Amino acid sequence: MSGLLVSFEGSEGCGKTTQIGLLAERLHALGHTVKLVREPGGTPIGEEIRHTLKHSAANHAMTAESELLLMNASRAQLVREVLRPALAAGEIVLCDRFYDSTTAYQGYGRGLNLKLVDAVIDFAIGETRPALTLLFQAPISVSRERLASRQSTLPFMRDRIEEADQEFFRRVREGYEAMAKAEPKRIKLVNAAGSIDEVQAEVWQQVGPLVAKLKPAR
Repeated sequence: MSGLLVSFEGSEGCGKTTQIGLLAERLHALGHTVKLVREPGGTPIGEEIRHTLKHSAANHAMTAESELLLMNASRAQLVREVLRPALAAGEIVLCDRFYDSTTAYQGYGRGLNLKLVDAVIDFAIGETRPALTLLFQAPISVSRERLASRQSTLPFMRDRIEEADQEFFRRVREGYEAMAKAEPKRIKLVNAAGSIDEVQAEVWQQVGPLVAKLKPAR
């Protein structure tokens, strides 16, 4: 029995992490076994790489090429250690970012060659691809408000990627839009500017039909 892989994408502060948690709760209530993972990270090795990429005080000189390779080193470990075994066991895997983030951030955002980025991603993931990708879209003003709120309520932790300028994030958004146009069957847009309940309903509208095809694990 094969499971279901759903990835959640969007720029910083789009609200996707909140929605992943709500969806996981709903799926658990329906009797499904659900695994939540995040990128970069999701494994002990991946979490070490995440710290190096995002939070380490020694990462200021990191190049775009190093960033690309580290992201996909974490991803390769996640795919083999967690995703493939979970999917083979019939579980539903909800991934907070997956390879589309690399295309958006390192490809469009950092300006790396997109064909080269795709080749590195292909090597890292092989045939492990999401059945559905939800792309959360919110106005820049909403995203900024959410980021500010998050930073004011949590202990401060420096995030190197969030330190990029607005031009970088504009390119990231354009990259996501280009990918959504190129793969409309897999990548579905979610209006993330609404209330939590409104966004949750929109997420279920996309995920529900796929879940209905699965047999609850318990």
